[in-house]
Amino acid sequence: MTQFYFIRHGQTKANVLKMKQGTINSEITYLNDNGQKQAKTLRDHFDISFADRIISSPLNRTKQTTEILNQKAQLPVSFDKRLLEISYGQWDGQKNADLRKQHPDAYNDYWDDVLPMYVKYAQDGETFDDVINRVHEFMVETTNKYPNEKIICITHGFTIKAGALDVLKPQDPMSLPEPRNTSVTKITSVNDKEFYLEYYNQVFN
Repeated sequence: MTQFYFIRHGQTKANVLKMKQGTINSEITYLNDNGQKQAKTLRDHFDISFADRIISSPLNRTKQTTEILNQKAQLPVSFDKRLLEISYGQWDGQKNADLRKQHPDAYNDYWDDVLPMYVKYAQDGETFDDVINRVHEFMVETTNKYPNEKIICITHGFTIKAGALDVLKPQDPMSLPEPRNTSVTKITSVNDKEFYLEYYNQVFN
């Protein structure tokens, strides 16, 4: 069995502004003071030294989170582009409130977040299935490469949701929220065809 511990990065200024960060890698998407504090709190309450390695998204906000979490454990770190956040195309860097005013039909009322059909307007954006498929590919390949390992994956909100959607396959993808900053989600693979969601969006503090 391979055990994946998916961790969302700490809070950024763009999170506070409720922007679509996507794959933007500018200063506004770096960890803010609270985000650094969140990562330190997780480090102090969720000891990752049990794991074999860290695989991180290559964006700065995940790299910063990785550095803080790994200060004590000193696990080997590698990067994988399949753990990038969903790219919202031309919507990257825009505020949800502005986008919703322009395209109210592209938003879910309960979560105040985009529906899968948002790509009708942001035609350069990734579809939900695009992200689900690349996260699935990552988990299958990693299961075969590192059988019986425990792996910390530092990544992004929708990317973690995509992993859970891949395992659960709910009828409505909006039935699952995006996980909170520095929350932990555990997915275990018995083999490259059998995956189980053990817990989701768990906060350690």
